[in-house]
Amino acid sequence: MARPRLSRRDALRLGGLALPALALPGLLSACGSASGATGAVLRVAQTSDPKTLDPQKQGDLTSMNVLTNLFDTLTTRGPDNRLAPGLALSWSSPDPLTWRFKLRPGVRFHNGEPCDANAVAFSINRLLDPATKSPIVELRYVKRAVVVDESTVDLRCSAPDPIIPAKVSLFGGVAVPPDYLKQVGSAGFAKHPVGTGPFTFGEFQRDHQLRLRANPAYWGGKPAYDELVFLPMPDPSSALASLQSDEVDIVAGLTPDAALQLKGYTGVSIRNYPGIRTSYLSLDTTAGPLRDVRVRRALNHAVDVPLLIKAVLDGKAREVPTMFPREAFGFDPAIAPFTRDVGLAKQLLAEAGFPDGFDTSLTARTDDSNLAEAISGLLARAGVRARVDLVDPGTYTSRLTSSNRSALGPIYLAASTGWTLDAESLVQSNVRHDRRQSRWTNPEADRLVDAEEQSLVPADRQRAFTGLQQLLKQEAPFVFLYQIDNVFAVNTRPQWTPGVVGVLGMAKATVTP
Repeated sequence: MARPRLSRRDALRLGGLALPALALPGLLSACGSASGATGAVLRVAQTSDPKTLDPQKQGDLTSMNVLTNLFDTLTTRGPDNRLAPGLALSWSSPDPLTWRFKLRPGVRFHNGEPCDANAVAFSINRLLDPATKSPIVELRYVKRAVVVDESTVDLRCSAPDPIIPAKVSLFGGVAVPPDYLKQVGSAGFAKHPVGTGPFTFGEFQRDHQLRLRANPAYWGGKPAYDELVFLPMPDPSSALASLQSDEVDIVAGLTPDAALQLKGYTGVSIRNYPGIRTSYLSLDTTAGPLRDVRVRRALNHAVDVPLLIKAVLDGKAREVPTMFPREAFGFDPAIAPFTRDVGLAKQLLAEAGFPDGFDTSLTARTDDSNLAEAISGLLARAGVRARVDLVDPGTYTSRLTSSNRSALGPIYLAASTGWTLDAESLVQSNVRHDRRQSRWTNPEADRLVDAEEQSLVPADRQRAFTGLQQLLKQEAPFVFLYQIDNVFAVNTRPQWTPGVVGVLGMAKATVTP
């Protein structure tokens, strides 16, 4: 069935929402200016400051965007998004409950301390220590880190975990200096962090700027410029105006809406790169019409995802067949997305006993209002009248993580980053029936989740993931949407290509005068 062509504005109007204008002052005097710098400087604006400069006491990508430039991790991601050596040159699993890491020799912290097996074991054990109160949960199956010899560390687990090497490529894999930490304490460390990374700490003026200096002794080679400055700019208008007035070089974390405002400006370009943040609608399959699989399939047929991407997201996203982004291990390209067919959606609803549709609600964060209203409009064409309930991000998060699985209503708009690039990260919290955000009970799904989480054999895990994707498509416990691009606005000075995760690791960037 052919899809009607709608403009971006028309798609938003499906839900009765007018497209908001983002006022962009011509040459607004920007907040958070990086004036006064000497030498070559790269200035990056993102939505907020890091929550803390202690890498083991934060768990958000905005903070990690800064900290990944100060601290190295055991593994990393290469330009091809494949796992690559970081502080560890190699890794293996000598038994199902152990991961062994062989460390890069000669690495030192910025203060001269050696980053050896003792330092890495100290770092992992500090992260695991309840007294640290770390929000990082990826290493929940690691019981302790044990020094094997000067350059070898074992992570000993309470249960098999096939993706530990991926989990130590970001939050869980940071190394911190034991002697310095003991000397200054956690509070002092957060004020003046010391890592092994490509940049050293300069100064941090909260709500103004955070300055880092190139590390001339970095084991991976000194960066090609002298200073890296992060500027917190929660308002896209101010950030984009700062870019125009040459006070910022890169604006990160833009929405497609905000990026549209810069089209046509001389010396400024919008760059979008494939991303892995994957959006979907969570359906409460335990109550009401959504208990019927025909209703759930009808919703997937009704939400025209390609139209949504074109009209609301300016083409800056990619449709997904289920919840797995294409770059994640486990993705099966043989599984196709739902066909987008309003007539078929109405037919399925009639077969389920809802020939006139039904009333429900769709909960979303306030910053996703445009998208939620557009989805509501698309559902309405099939007869599903979904009232949009908008809640602020803090309230949304508290409801999402509460023990009440109905706290966000029968349908809510959600997204997951899955930065490990393994499909386990996309389903670990919301598919198996006993997980915190699951609203679906299916014994076969539980079996497949167990199989992919507990096996260390890639072929076995792929078979489980393929079976799980086939089951998700068949049972439709979610409405599958898209993986959104990483969108940046840049001037002519920087040359830099982010990986699919979109983390702002700037060591390989170059800057022209």
